[in-house]
Amino acid sequence: MHAEIRYCNVCGQPVEFRIPPGDHLPRHVCTRCGHVQYRNPKVIVGVIPEWGDGRVLMCRRNIEPRLGLWTFPAGFMEQGETSAAGAAREAREESRAEVEVGPLLMVINVPYVSQVYMIHRGRLLSPHFGPTPESSEVVLMAESEIPWDKIAFPTIWHGLRAFFEDRRRGVWTTHVLDLTQRPRPPRQAEVPGDDPVGDA
Repeated sequence: MHAEIRYCNVCGQPVEFRIPPGDHLPRHVCTRCGHVQYRNPKVIVGVIPEWGDGRVLMCRRNIEPRLGLWTFPAGFMEQGETSAAGAAREAREESRAEVEVGPLLMVINVPYVSQVYMIHRGRLLSPHFGPTPESSEVVLMAESEIPWDKIAFPTIWHGLRAFFEDRRRGVWTTHVLDLTQRPRPPRQAEVPGDDPVGDA
C-alpha cells in the first residue's frame, strides 16, 4: 500500500489497496464506505514570456527543488483554471510580471513522476518584474545568454529549445514529447526523492 494514503478522505476509516469491482488497476478503497481515492497525474503549466526585443524572462529558483537553477515561470495548475490562466498566475507569482499568454507550444509527458507539462508562448506586457519569494533573480535573457547547464528541469530545457528553434524557423508548431526515463547523473531527478539513475 502507498504509505501516503492510509485513511478515507470521506469518512476517515482505513483504506486498502485493491482493484475495485469493474476497474483494472489497484486503488485506495475505503474499508467502510467503499469510497475510491484516485491518484491522477499532476498538470504543470508554464509560459515563456518574450519581450519586444526577443529576450525571454527567466527566473532563478529561490525554493527547492533545484534551488539556484533557472526556469521560466511554471507551476502546478489549480482547480478551476485553464492552462493559460494558470501560466499567467505563475508568471505573477514567480516574477511579478504581467504576461499575455499565447498559444500552446509544447506538451511534455513525464510518466515516471506522473506529471504533464503544458508550456505556452507568451508576451511580456511591461518591463516591470522582479524577485519574489520563489525567485531570487528575474532576468531578461537572449538565447545566447541562457545558462543551458544550469536549467532547473529537463522539461524546461526542452521547452526553451523548442521555442528558440521554432522562432528561428519562423514556423510555430505544438510539440509533444515523452520523457519516459529518468536522466542520468549529474543531472538531478525530476522531483525530490527520485533516484536520478536511469537509462536515458
